[in-house]
Amino acid sequence: MSIDLAGFLGVVLLAYLVPGPDFLVIVRAAVRGASLGRAAALGAQTGLCVHMCAAALGLSAIATRSAVAFTVVKLAGAAYLIWLGVRALRDARKTDAPPLNPTGPCADRGTGRSSRSSRSSFTQGFLSNVLNPKAALFFLSVLPQFVDRGGSLTQQIFLLGAVDIAVGIVYWLALVRVAVRLRAALDRPAWRRRWDRATGGLFIAVGVGVAAVE
Repeated sequence: MSIDLAGFLGVVLLAYLVPGPDFLVIVRAAVRGASLGRAAALGAQTGLCVHMCAAALGLSAIATRSAVAFTVVKLAGAAYLIWLGVRALRDARKTDAPPLNPTGPCADRGTGRSSRSSRSSFTQGFLSNVLNPKAALFFLSVLPQFVDRGGSLTQQIFLLGAVDIAVGIVYWLALVRVAVRLRAALDRPAWRRRWDRATGGLFIAVGVGVAAVE
């Protein structure tokens, strides 16, 4: 079995460097806290596992060849991203929002809330990926170009998918470390409002872009 691993790695790295829904979700979570950014990243890569398994089982091929199924997934993903954007724009209107990184004697009271926030961040990362039709198309149109037609297609999908997921974990964790440095600036209400407006607008734009995928 001969797989073009070097070529595949190049394509994967390029795909991660181009910002998309996962990028926005992870960065937005990371500026609220490193643990939230990591939770969102883990959610996104778990969503990628779903696409990998679906491709190996042939479910992705069925979904993409069915116009109705593809449209449902596409519109669900677009609606979810637009909803995240609207939520961010609503947050921008809350001028008295608490700091992103609270400290002091009351900080420990937020342990339960922090756990819920981590679950929410994981869910956002997971849904942004699993509802992204471009992720499914990657496993059906791009990944097959790097496999050995004489070998087991299922095994190769799992192997290349695992490489994709591993590269993503490293990339997202590095991105989280960079993004958390924005917290100090975003603790200031004026900067936080600008951030919420910018990310809200980007979420909506990306959602519209996903809806336009044919």
